[in-house]
Amino acid sequence: MANPFRTKLGKGVPIGTWLMSGAPATAEALGHAGFDFLVVDMEHVPVDTPEAVDLLRAIGNTPSVPVVRIPWNDPIWIKRVMDAGGETLMVPFVQDAAQAEAAAQAMRYPPAGRRGVAAMHRASRYGADRTYLKTANDRAFLIVQLETPEAIANLTAIANVIGVDGLFIGPGDLSAAMGHIGDIGHAAVQDVLAGAVTTARATGLPVGILAPNLDMAKLFLGYGYQFVAIGSDMAMLTSRAADILAAMDR
Repeated sequence: MANPFRTKLGKGVPIGTWLMSGAPATAEALGHAGFDFLVVDMEHVPVDTPEAVDLLRAIGNTPSVPVVRIPWNDPIWIKRVMDAGGETLMVPFVQDAAQAEAAAQAMRYPPAGRRGVAAMHRASRYGADRTYLKTANDRAFLIVQLETPEAIANLTAIANVIGVDGLFIGPGDLSAAMGHIGDIGHAAVQDVLAGAVTTARATGLPVGILAPNLDMAKLFLGYGYQFVAIGSDMAMLTSRAADILAAMDR
């Protein structure tokens, strides 16, 4: 069985957004709105495994596909989220090939990796899917986040790790690490973002990025990024609320 995010990549340039509310109803609504993928953020949002399962269920009712960003590059988090039904995982703050390999190994069952085996969990439909153990490795998709100049310098080595399926540049942390916190539009940051996509595409792996707004998303697509997340559910909510209030004559 093919990974659904990989299938989306094969059909074009997937456009997604970030889920910062942790609300299943919001996730379901945005999935029906037409986003190709939705990022379940467990790093910066108070979402633990039970809440992640609720979000996965909600997105599963829509044409969108979930990408789960785990809190850290930790085999326990990887195992728990995959057992809960996550197939496409985003691992933050990967700095070098060794860290990328650790994540890749944690996502795959032996002999390809070191993922622990359990029979009764949501991913296997609580044992009803008798093929799960044999197909899980093919259904897994690992996206590693590169968020510092050091990681960008190691991009090619990271991309060459067996089991790394995609790359994702984190412009927020990258700009902070470069001394321009909160300013991803800074010329120096933009130069790195443009150069990174050229290097990434030469490896043959798909490379994505987060854009804070539509204009920046179009800029990143022009650079050659192959999947883009635009803003977040909370940013859309607060921005629309501000527009409505600003339009009221009171």
